Amino acid sequence: MNEPNPVIIFETLNAFQRTGALKAAIELKVFTALGAGPLDANSLATACGTSVRGMRILCDYLTVIGFLEKAHAAYSLTPTAAVFLDQNSPHYMGSVAGFVAADEIMDTYRDVTGAVRHGGTLLPGGGSTHVDFSLWVEFAKTMAPMMKPAADFIANLVAEKHAGSRLRVLDVAAGHGMFGITIAEQMPDAEIVAQDYQRVLAVAEQNADIAGVQDRYTLLPGDAMSVDFGSDYDFILLTNFLHHFGVDTCNTLLKKVRFALKPQGAVILLDFIPNEDRVSPPTAATFALTMLMSTDQGDAYTFAEYKQMLTAAGFSNNQMVDVPNSPSRLVISSNA
Repeated sequence: MNEPNPVIIFETLNAFQRTGALKAAIELKVFTALGAGPLDANSLATACGTSVRGMRILCDYLTVIGFLEKAHAAYSLTPTAAVFLDQNSPHYMGSVAGFVAADEIMDTYRDVTGAVRHGGTLLPGGGSTHVDFSLWVEFAKTMAPMMKPAADFIANLVAEKHAGSRLRVLDVAAGHGMFGITIAEQMPDAEIVAQDYQRVLAVAEQNADIAGVQDRYTLLPGDAMSVDFGSDYDFILLTNFLHHFGVDTCNTLLKKVRFALKPQGAVILLDFIPNEDRVSPPTAATFALTMLMSTDQGDAYTFAEYKQMLTAAGFSNNQMVDVPNSPSRLVISSNA
């Protein structure tokens, strides 16, 4: 039996400090400065343009929470910081702070009490589901590094089963576009249709140009709920999207997706999917609170809930797959 421990109360009430410290270190490029080797607070302050006192206190805090190591007054990167927070690393993902820790996101948590009482977001217009939600462009610009492992995994699954095939793929709410782009990179004959708001698709189009797949990358601007998807797709990608909506809206969209697929086509759904107990694994389970704070009806749905929605939409074969090196899971659904 766990003994009563007030420390968890103090640490949780102060958890905002962790967010602030990590965001500051990313903005000041502390991890990049340490990429070449250990430095003391004086040298780091010079490199990053800060006070020595401020840098020492920040780096000591980052050491305590596990992002830096300290020996003889010199700081160095932990393996995690070296791989993911040094801008010179090919796996750099510090950019995600621009969305995850944006002021608009953080401010929503000032009144969790109100959202719990209301049963949904207190943001105007339904929060992140509103057509004018300002942060979707920032999401597209910053979140690609976090999604890369899952994008690679999806592309590998598709390529293993359909190597050499001329696939037609619809990427719904494409955002940064990396899921469709990665498939196009691995499959030279794949054609991608990216659907999202026009201003968001500008980011995806730029990423497609960088990847060299722009000649097989078509844009479909509009709201996913109302735009005509077209038809005859081999795969339709629904990545990190359905969690924004209530069950009725998900059911409507999934039926629309099924009609846009070829008879033997499949939908690939990526999401934070908790176990049936809804409290494990931690990242997927706690994502439900994110949806409470940012949407009217969204949730972190279990596989059983997704399976029920997909079956109602006409998908008879539904399987869930864990994504390596990711808190997300895939659900692959078809009529085959």
